[in-house]
Amino acid sequence: MLVGRNRGTNNRAAGARGKVRDSGYLRRYMREAAQVARRIDVSVMDRMVERLVGLREAGGRLFLCGVGGSAGNCSHAVNDFRKLAGIEAYSPVDNVSELTARTNDEGWRTVFSAWLGVSHAGPRDVLFVLSVGGGSVEPQVSLNLVDAIEEAKRRRMDVLGIVGRDGGHTSRRGDIVLIVPTVNAESVTPYTESFQSVVWHAMVCDPRLAIAGNRWESESKSASREAGGASVGAAP
Repeated sequence: MLVGRNRGTNNRAAGARGKVRDSGYLRRYMREAAQVARRIDVSVMDRMVERLVGLREAGGRLFLCGVGGSAGNCSHAVNDFRKLAGIEAYSPVDNVSELTARTNDEGWRTVFSAWLGVSHAGPRDVLFVLSVGGGSVEPQVSLNLVDAIEEAKRRRMDVLGIVGRDGGHTSRRGDIVLIVPTVNAESVTPYTESFQSVVWHAMVCDPRLAIAGNRWESESKSASREAGGASVGAAP
């Protein structure tokens, strides 16, 4: 009886799927994603990797700042830069208590710049901004990023960034900044935040930066080696 009910449910679900009309939106979205990938300036990514190799060799620290979806990307990227690339990396968005205390007591605008200050950030360190607009004084958007960049410059830090549109303040003041190409003005945010992830993952997997492999790929290689060894041992 139970099996029969499941079959009925599956048939109804399949019927429902068959009635869905392809609007073409998703196909267009994926075509545009491919266009973004083709237009990415890989030479800028290459310069970022070289700068981060230098940072690691000099014992510097990497500070990542972003808001909204880019804040989530910062948190993820911190893990990858630390675990896969051996870089001492941090993001203020990973400390909710400090972030909200500073916002409550001093305001949202200075949360990142004050955090750089108490971290004693210096010339050996790098600020890495992930943002769609990159921060702007006029109109006033993401002023906390603007202040963080200016604080980094006062401390003689290099500023890297992955941003969209024209890159805003990050593009104007940053040292190495990748602008995710705009292929559809109505989809700048999703493509920028998506390609932030694509770009930093490519960077931490670059042999110049990578010190460890990803878990599943390493498991697959280990299984292949074991299979190869067993095959050799079984040969007459």
